[in-house]
Amino acid sequence: MTTEPLAASIAAGAEALGQDLSAAETSKLVTLLSELQRWGERVNLTGIREPRKMVSAHVLDSLAVRPFIEGERVIDVGTGAGFPGLPLAIVEPKIEFELLDSNGKKISFVNHIIGQLGISNAKAVKARAEDYAPGKRFDTVIARALASTAKLLQMAGHLVREDGVLLALKGKHPAEELAAIEHLPGWEYSVTELTVPGLESHARHVIRLRKLAA
Repeated sequence: MTTEPLAASIAAGAEALGQDLSAAETSKLVTLLSELQRWGERVNLTGIREPRKMVSAHVLDSLAVRPFIEGERVIDVGTGAGFPGLPLAIVEPKIEFELLDSNGKKISFVNHIIGQLGISNAKAVKARAEDYAPGKRFDTVIARALASTAKLLQMAGHLVREDGVLLALKGKHPAEELAAIEHLPGWEYSVTELTVPGLESHARHVIRLRKLAA
């Protein structure tokens, strides 16, 4: 897929999500996917290689969580090749993003994109979530298909400030996972079904876990 149809596909998908992207933002998202495809020829960054599928599975799936972000400090835990963190940082330049992963090759790609696109509000961090101890906790912690919700809270719960949120992005409705955290002290949760353009046949949900004040 050439650049122009790719840009049109991204813009149309974002519009379906109720988001109006600028030409500059769309251009950066196109470059992100082009570079992901180019790097993917020599480094295993993602199992999805076809550009049209990348639009839905990576860009639009990332943008779908945008309305749930709170505050000005966000960390994407287990970011992999930078999703959802890079698309979100591109469209939310006033929010500070950290993109965390323990895979050095994937963090190298994220750093490459940050530099090439001049994403000054994003920083890549090579570390395991459970070992990461930032000087200041985050308003929003995001994790996409990283671990069960209970395990995710063990790994990354310490990164969330009081009254902040942890957003766990899931596929099908995570009923069993929710049962495991039903009576977990210090947290309250809600579940929202997401509709992602191009992924209508795939169930998508976000679990929003709020850290209660002690």
